[in-house]
Formats: sequence, C-alpha cells, structure tokens
Amino acid sequence: MMLNKLGLTPIVIFNLIIWLFFTLAYFYQIVYIVRVLMRGTVKLPEAKKNHRYAFFIAAHNEEAVIGNLVRSILSQDYPRELVDCFVVCDACTDNTHAEAEAAGAITWDRNDLARKGKSWVMDYGFDRILNEYGDKYEAFIVMDADNIIAPDYLKIMNQAFDAGYLVCTSYRNSKNFDSSWVSAGYSLWFMRESRYLNNARMLLGTSCAISGSGWLVSASIIRGMHGWMFHTLTEDLQFTAFCASHNIRIGYAPAEFFDEQPTDFKTSWTQRMRWSRGGYQV
Repeated sequence: MMLNKLGLTPIVIFNLIIWLFFTLAYFYQIVYIVRVLMRGTVKLPEAKKNHRYAFFIAAHNEEAVIGNLVRSILSQDYPRELVDCFVVCDACTDNTHAEAEAAGAITWDRNDLARKGKSWVMDYGFDRILNEYGDKYEAFIVMDADNIIAPDYLKIMNQAFDAGYLVCTSYRNSKNFDSSWVSAGYSLWFMRESRYLNNARMLLGTSCAISGSGWLVSASIIRGMHGWMFHTLTEDLQFTAFCASHNIRIGYAPAEFFDEQPTDFKTSWTQRMRWSRGGYQV
C-alpha cells in the first residue's frame, strides 16, 4: 500500500493522531505566551472608590504562621477602617485562636468533627458574618493561614473589584522557592499559572480561574448562596465551573501574595493525589 511505502504504518499513524490532538489541545497556551510577551502584565484602571472588605481565613492548628498573615492584612496600604480580618479555628488543639486574636483578627472557634475541612469552615464563617454583620462588607478575600500578602495587595484587588469583577484571583508567589527542588517546581508552576494563564486570559478578555487562596468574591454572590455551597476536595475548581456556567467572568489582578510550598516529594504526592480526586469529583 502507498501508506506503507511512505512508512506510515498503523502505529505511526496512531502516534501522529495523538501528537496532533495534543498539539491542538495546548495550542492556546502558545497564543497566551505570545500575548503576554507582547502586552506584559495587565494594567487595571485606578479605582474610583475604596470598598469595604473582609479577609477570611480557615485555620487548623496554624499557631506558627497565622499571626504573620493577620498582621500583613491589617497593615495594608489601604484605609484601615475599611478592612477586617476573620479567622475561624477549625477544631484547633493549639494556640491558633490566641495568636490570631492577638494579631488583631476577629476570631471564632468551630468544632464540628463530622464536617471538617476548609469548605465547611467557609460555609460556617460566611453564613455567620452575613448574619452578624449584614451588608457591612462588599466583598470577601479568601486566604490560607500560611500566606502573607504584599503591602499594596488590597489596593490592587480593589482596582479589579471597582472595575466590575465580582470574582477575582491574584498573583501567587512563593515564600520558600529555594527550599528544595519540590518547592522550586511548585513555584514555577504557580508563576506560570498566574502570569501565562490568568494574566493572558485577562489580556484576551476571557475568564480566569481561582486556585486555592488569594481570591476575591463579591458579598452579593455569597449572599445568594447563603454561605458556601461547594464541598468537593477542590472547591476552588468547582466554584470556577459555577462561575463559568452562570456567566460570571473571573478577573485577574497582579496583586502579590506569598504561599508556602511543600518541600518533600511525599507531601507533594499526597497533595497532588487529593487534587486529582477532587478534579474527578467536579
């Protein structure tokens, strides 16, 4: 046959089909890279108003790091009277509550052992804030206890919210880039996610994706859900899908925060397997 004369055996044809499929599937990322190289980092318009925000942190035995995060939040280059920080201690057995409170956070304890985990803490915390504080806050910003935010973080996030984005993610940097090859790999991954995926999507006018922590959600969305309704292992991915299905465009702001990455392969493997299971749930 002619194909055999050309060396196109069935296995070669199959490999070419697979190569073509993945080339087409990931070609958009080449477009993203070119766009970022041409346009750089997205520039948001100056905000016309300083909005009122509540930072929300779900914490479990985080006494060593929670105070650093709360202090970085409450010392922002932003009007202090427009910022509050809430920490919900989820079945903590250490001094997380005392450390968070000493740093200036509004701190609550939660001990529901049947429904442990970040998503259930968010449901409890958001619902309680809405019940006790009403419409005081215009948006919530979700952080993890081991994060630290740059001094201008909220100022830049406010620009995105003021521009009309009801959900917005930010730039995740790493606290421990040089701790090991594992943490360095994570750092490069999140740099790519922020700069060459979300930043590129913003430049192209498409919707971004939230990931873990460092993201903003309008209080109007939380009120509509009466708390938090996503309880898979990857609630961030589930919420991103929710936004896409409800025509809520997720924005990206180059507001920098720092996250602590795993330093050993075993911890990384456990985390990645949890994310994989969560992806299948969504």
